[in-house]
Amino acid sequence: MKLLRNIWYAAAWSHEIDESFATRELLGEPMLLYRKHDGTPVAMIDRCPHRFAPLSMGKRVGDSVECGYHGLRFDCSGACTLNPHGDGRIPQAARVRTFPVVDLHGLVWLWPGDPARADIGLIPDCAHLVSPRLKTIGGQMIHQAHYELVVDNLMDLSHVNYVHAPYQQVDDFLRAKHDVVQTGATLESRRTVPSTRAPQSFRPFLADPDTPVEYWLNIRWHAPGCCVLETGVVPIGEPRENGLVRIGTHLVTPITASSTRYVYASSRNYRLDDPLADDETARWQQMGFHEQDKPMIKAVQSRMGDRELFSMRPILLATDGPAVRARRLLAAMIEEEARQSEHACAALV
Repeated sequence: MKLLRNIWYAAAWSHEIDESFATRELLGEPMLLYRKHDGTPVAMIDRCPHRFAPLSMGKRVGDSVECGYHGLRFDCSGACTLNPHGDGRIPQAARVRTFPVVDLHGLVWLWPGDPARADIGLIPDCAHLVSPRLKTIGGQMIHQAHYELVVDNLMDLSHVNYVHAPYQQVDDFLRAKHDVVQTGATLESRRTVPSTRAPQSFRPFLADPDTPVEYWLNIRWHAPGCCVLETGVVPIGEPRENGLVRIGTHLVTPITASSTRYVYASSRNYRLDDPLADDETARWQQMGFHEQDKPMIKAVQSRMGDRELFSMRPILLATDGPAVRARRLLAAMIEEEARQSEHACAALV
C-alpha cells in the first residue's frame, strides 16, 4: 500500500482517547493510543519488540507502558526503561516506534513520517468542528475498501443525485456551473445551482420550503484524505451569509490496502440548540454514509479486486475531474517523497 508519510492523519476523535489504552489499526500497523497524566496524547506501535505481544494487553505505570507478557517497560518515547530479567541489561533494540501526535480541533492527529518534519501547520483547518457558532454532530465507520475509493466518492459530488437521491437530489445539479481550483497541494471543487428547489436535507429548516434558492456545494481536498464540504441554500438574491450552511468534515485514514477508517462530522449554522435537528443530522448520516455509500464503495472494491483504478482503463466523465486530479496529485506527492527518501539514504552511504 503506497502511502504519503510526511503528512498528518486523523487517528481518533479527541474524546475517544483518555488515560486508558485505546487501539486502532492505522496505516498498516496496530496502534496504541492513550494520554499522559497531563493530557498529552501518545501513539506507539501496539507490539512489544520481545515476543510481539500487544502492549495494550499490559498496564500503565505512571506514563509508561508495561508489557503484560514479560514485564518490559517502555516510556512515551518508546525507549525501554526496565528489563526485570537476569541482570536487567536493556537490549539495544528494545524500543517501540512512537509517532508525533497532536490534539487539535477535537481530533487526535498522527504523523507517520520523519518526526523532524512534523509541522503542525500542515494540519488542515478544521476549526469549525469546535466553533461555538456551529453545532457539530459526528461519527465514524470502517469502509471495506481502499482509501482512495472513499476519497473518489467524496470528490465526485454528482453521485448525490443517484446514491442519495431521496435526500439530496436537486434539479439541474448536473448541469450547474462547476469549477475545479488547485492551490498548491489543495484542490477545491465548486458547484452552484443559481435557482432551484432546496434539497430535502434543508427543506425542514426553511421558513418556506418552496421558495426558490441558490444551492451550492464546495468541497476542498487536502492530501491525502481530508475533504471539507460546504453546502448551503439561500433565497435567491440574498447574500450567502444569510443562508443555511453545513460544513461536512470527512477524514479518511488507511487501515490496509482494502480497509479504511472514515471519520465524519456535520457542522451547521442553524438551530444550534435543537435536539430534533441533531437527530435529523444523525439520521441522514446513518442513511447516507452507512446504508448508501458504504455498500456501494464496498461493491466497487469487490469488482476491482486488488487492481489499481487506472490499470483497469475506466471511462471518464465530466464529473470525474476533481477525483482524478486528486489521485494524480497524490501519486505525484508519494513519488516525490520516495525520491527524496532515496536521495537521503544515498547521501548517508
